[in-house]
Amino acid sequence: MSQDFYELLGVSRDADADAIKKAYRRLARQYHPDVNPDPDAQETFKTVSHAYEVLSDPQKRAAYDRGGDPFGGGFGGAGQGFSFTDIMDAFFGGGAGGQQGSTGGRGPRPRVRRGQDALIRLEVQLAEAAFGVTRELKVDTAVRCTACNGDGAAPGSKPITCETCHGGGEVAHVQRSFLGEIRTLRPCAACKGFGTIIPDPCRECAGDGRVRARRSLTVKIPAGVDNGTRVQLSEQGEVGPGGGPAGDLYVEIHVAPHAVFRRNGTDLHATVSVPMTAAALGTVLTLPTLESDLGTEGEQSFDLDIAPGTQSGITTTLRGLGVPGLRTQTRGDLVVTVVVETPTKLDSAQEDLLRELAKLRGEEAVEGSLRPAHKSVFNRFRDAFSQH
Repeated sequence: MSQDFYELLGVSRDADADAIKKAYRRLARQYHPDVNPDPDAQETFKTVSHAYEVLSDPQKRAAYDRGGDPFGGGFGGAGQGFSFTDIMDAFFGGGAGGQQGSTGGRGPRPRVRRGQDALIRLEVQLAEAAFGVTRELKVDTAVRCTACNGDGAAPGSKPITCETCHGGGEVAHVQRSFLGEIRTLRPCAACKGFGTIIPDPCRECAGDGRVRARRSLTVKIPAGVDNGTRVQLSEQGEVGPGGGPAGDLYVEIHVAPHAVFRRNGTDLHATVSVPMTAAALGTVLTLPTLESDLGTEGEQSFDLDIAPGTQSGITTTLRGLGVPGLRTQTRGDLVVTVVVETPTKLDSAQEDLLRELAKLRGEEAVEGSLRPAHKSVFNRFRDAFSQH
């Protein structure tokens, strides 16, 4: 095989970084000792890795294209043993970033990691949000692969130690600067930083240790939830890579509008319309409570007393007929606003009766008057003194 680095990787001289990386990965999968036991393949892999190290570094590639030594020249000279790492070791006693194990690298990435949290939205009725409900949900999440039990290797096989980084997950890269050699640790390209390689990945999950599936679960919505409330289901979210522990599932509540009641905190508000005659004479109305939507235990109706002469807009507060608090479970109130309906269509007999009523009340000719605005405390004192 030719020693020209471009020919070794099978790319043109104007190939970009992505093309060089793809070519190297293709050859690495072909000649890596973990997958190709041929002794010649190991030497080929070393040669290909050396070519990739040069062509993937812009400075080394430029030096190679000029016909120079990409590892020679620079401050301190090659082979003098003077490097930036040596300076850091002299001052700090090591740990400036060298080989794994001697200079405190980060080590291999874990294959098993916690999964992400998941969020779904659930619409419930106002009564369900107020008094609680249990729902069956269908969720699509990542679950542990049963074929490989989450380790990503095909049955009968197992991950092996990477021979490139010897299980460290990192390899040292050397660059020359005016200070000398600068050694940095980068994730191993052969094992992607894991320190191990899966030679025979599971065919069900492609080595990830998890697959997507639809599953059913039961969620209990507590009494008192409101729009935007999130119910947390621990470890019911996405299973992590490598069959790692699952994240949490959050169920965000959306309360559908109600035809009668409007919620404000733990209070309920409703409006009832009564005829003009009922408002004038008084009556008692029997109205349904919010519990009646579910048919559960509790008051299914309540009596609203319309006193004689009730005016439109008056409110009545019924204690303890609102919504339970999410944490206190103390119920709020039901506030009912009365709207008096004025008849719009009258027959001749009804008109005669109303005219007779107006005559009896002296309201045949009514002069409009404006009510005074809200008086200040000073004005009320002034009016009180002026009466004496």
